[in-house]
This record gives sequence, C-alpha cells and structure tokens, in this order.
Amino acid sequence: MSFWEYLGNRHQQLLTDAYQHAGVVFLCMVAATSAGVLIGVITYRGERAGTLATTAASTVLAVPSLAVIGLLVPVVGLGVPPTVIALTLFGLLPVVRNTITGLRGVDPSLVDAAKGIGMSRPMRLVRVELPLAWPPILTGIRVSTRMLMGIAAIAAYASGPGLGKVIFRGLASPGSGNALNEVLAGTLGIILLALLFDTAYILIGRLTIPRGIRG
Repeated sequence: MSFWEYLGNRHQQLLTDAYQHAGVVFLCMVAATSAGVLIGVITYRGERAGTLATTAASTVLAVPSLAVIGLLVPVVGLGVPPTVIALTLFGLLPVVRNTITGLRGVDPSLVDAAKGIGMSRPMRLVRVELPLAWPPILTGIRVSTRMLMGIAAIAAYASGPGLGKVIFRGLASPGSGNALNEVLAGTLGIILLALLFDTAYILIGRLTIPRGIRG
C-alpha cells in the first residue's frame, strides 16, 4: 500500500490521534505557562531565588523523558496522567527562564515612573512589567511547545494519547506492509502540528506585542 493510500484509508483515525496530540500539548502548555510565569514572578527579584528556580526546572531536563514517564507510571498509572505530568514538568524551564529574564530586563526608569504616579507593586507588575516582559515569555512558550510536541510522542510508550501511538505501532512491526507508512504519518503529523502551533504563536505575538517593542 502506498503512503497516500494509507492516508486515505486511515485519515479518520489519524485526525483523531492528531487532535489528541494537539490537545494534550495545549493542556500541558497552559499548565506549564501558568506555573512558569508564577514562579518567575515570585523569584525574579532575588538573584539566588531566580537561580534556584531555573536550576530546579532544568533538573527535569537532565533526566531522559522516557525515564521520567517510566517513574510516573507506578505512581499514577498508564495513559493520560503520566503524560500530562511529564509534559508539564518538561515545559517549565523555558517559561521560567524567559519570565525571569524578561522581568529583569524591564527598564527601571519605567517602573519608577509607574511608582511615581501612585501605582502599587501588583499594579506595576500587571500593567507595566509583565506587558514589557511578554515578548521573551512568548518566546519561551514557543520553545516549550516545540519540545513538548516530540516528548508527547514518546509518552505513547506509556499508553499516552496522540500520534506517538502511530509511530510506535510502526516501529513494533517492522515487517508489516504499513510499518513505514505509520512511522512517516506520525512523524509528519507531529511536524505539521508544531508548525501550526508556531504560526499561531506568531499571530498572537503580532496581536499582543506593540510594534515598537517587537524583537
């Protein structure tokens, strides 16, 4: 069976797997972004606290993703739970690091000016610092998303959802007629999803970042 025939026969299942893959990555990026920005906001003012936060987040990346998922399986079982936990942990570092970098890069004179007109610290953070730090934060989100697209495929080894199931099915049956088609379909699907997510982030950046501060 040719690759195009395979796509025609299995397109419905492939679309379902792609939807699951995109869904779990999106869910984990929302969680990683929320936690990462919060950690960055809490720690960026202190040199030691910021270093500790970045080091703690980077420790996860020192462990192979398959090992992390394997360690989670005895605790939370197979399927979605270990996938979500592992992807969220792996997605933290770029967001935490870029949040701290972005907030520390805000011009102090702008913060002082906001303070001078009576803004409280929370108000300065929300209305001045975070908007100015948004470009590097968005870059961190983009980097995390690209990384999680691949890690989500590995999570299929623990019965996680997504296109990784298609790839592993092909790898598990190298002698079958559709083995190459399955690996190719899963891989190309992940690449396409990554490009779609990245395009969405570019559009978000154009809509939310003033032209004067775009990198």
